[in-house]
Amino acid sequence: MRYLALLKAARPTTPPPPELMAAIMKLGEDATNAGSLLDTAGLAPSAMGSRVNVSEGKLAVTDGPFAEAKEFISYALYEVRTKEEVVEWTSRFMQLHRDLWPGWEGDAEVLKVMGPEDFASPA
Repeated sequence: MRYLALLKAARPTTPPPPELMAAIMKLGEDATNAGSLLDTAGLAPSAMGSRVNVSEGKLAVTDGPFAEAKEFISYALYEVRTKEEVVEWTSRFMQLHRDLWPGWEGDAEVLKVMGPEDFASPA
């Protein structure tokens, strides 16, 4: 099963501590070596993006930035056997932020990527 973890936080005013970045790289290596991490990357600020919306039958495109207090700042794509596994990897990632970047606040959304198992016909 594939899951997408999206990290959301306020854009920091200071760069992340080097210790945090080293710990994130190590965690990423561990997850990759375990066969769980498929891809990860940072996301540009919403000012560089657009939102495409359909409402009342009309298509609208709005260029960023968007007014949300928190923005999506990175993602990770996992292939795991259970939801609990991806929650564990994501919790470890968030704990690194808590432990190594005092005052940092954010949250991660873990979303299941639909796969063939979600469309299997009942037996």
